Amino acid sequence: MPDLLTSVDLMLRGGACLLLVLVAVLLLRDHGRAQAARLGALFALSAAAFAVSSASALEGRLGIVAFPIEALTAGGNLAFWLFARALFDDGFRLRPWHGAAWVLIVAVGLFEALALGPEMTPVAWAVRGFLVLESLGLGLLAAGQTLASWPADLVEPRRRVRPFVIGAAAGFIALNALSDVLGPRPASPDVGSLIQALALALIALAVAAALLQVAASGWLTPAASPTTGLAHSVEPADQSLAAALDHAMSFDRAYRREGLTIGRLAEMLGVQEYRLRRLINQGLGHRNFNSYLNGYRIAEAKAALADRAQDATPILTIALDTGFNSLGPFNRAFRADTGVTPSDFRRATADFGIGQPDFKTGANVTS
Repeated sequence: MPDLLTSVDLMLRGGACLLLVLVAVLLLRDHGRAQAARLGALFALSAAAFAVSSASALEGRLGIVAFPIEALTAGGNLAFWLFARALFDDGFRLRPWHGAAWVLIVAVGLFEALALGPEMTPVAWAVRGFLVLESLGLGLLAAGQTLASWPADLVEPRRRVRPFVIGAAAGFIALNALSDVLGPRPASPDVGSLIQALALALIALAVAAALLQVAASGWLTPAASPTTGLAHSVEPADQSLAAALDHAMSFDRAYRREGLTIGRLAEMLGVQEYRLRRLINQGLGHRNFNSYLNGYRIAEAKAALADRAQDATPILTIALDTGFNSLGPFNRAFRADTGVTPSDFRRATADFGIGQPDFKTGANVTS
């Protein structure tokens, strides 16, 4: 019976591992320049490494290969969080502190896997407690951020894949956390290990299907040159809707309304929400509704900051008048659009005189 359990356990883990490695290779081969693809490949390799490192039958038999496998396993939770951010947040960019956090978590994971013995000493309790909290914390953070950004997502294939990515990766993180809680593995696989292997195989299938759907949909990289006004690529059936949307945004300034969602905007226009999503995404090239609104808001804010008659108007007032809820999001959106802060923009327009300066060329642009 133990031999049968070992064979089935290794077969399931091997299948999951090969499938995940194949997904990683395909992502890097076909979409290697996309940040989300690289992070997706890292997560897939981390899940594959966990399938190997958590196998009881391979305990103590990996030799020098155990070091990179344990490193990938330890960093898997952070890899998933970064992958989810890059996949569902078009404005996300890797920062140096992300790499530093990965190195720290990997160092702790390696210490737990390669240095700590089976005894549950105070140090072992502290290390494994940190790993469990890190695993659950990053999983909850990724799920929360993914769910929070769901309503504003305009890319329909990406909206559909969200629950599959969240569910599959949450299962992986739960298994990882459970492995840390249980501590050292037994010398031979038991029924619990077999269940874990089966769960890994199912998770691998779900992750593979989700990531390959992501790659096939062609939205790993943002679409170029979105517009805010009327679009020439709008289907004839949506031309009247495009005109109504342009009037609502350009003349009625609907973007100023507090708490405006795409659902509320669709109600204002008397149209189904899916049609409005399709128009803004496929017709105007926007992938996120909030970014679409911010295009109008920042344009109005720049005009106000360049208006010498409004020099005495506080920047907070301008931010609130254009539809932002607070100064922080306004400053971040403004800097992302112009490369400078609102205060610097106001000073620069005063120095340049009439019109708005082009911060890339230093020229004065009149509107």
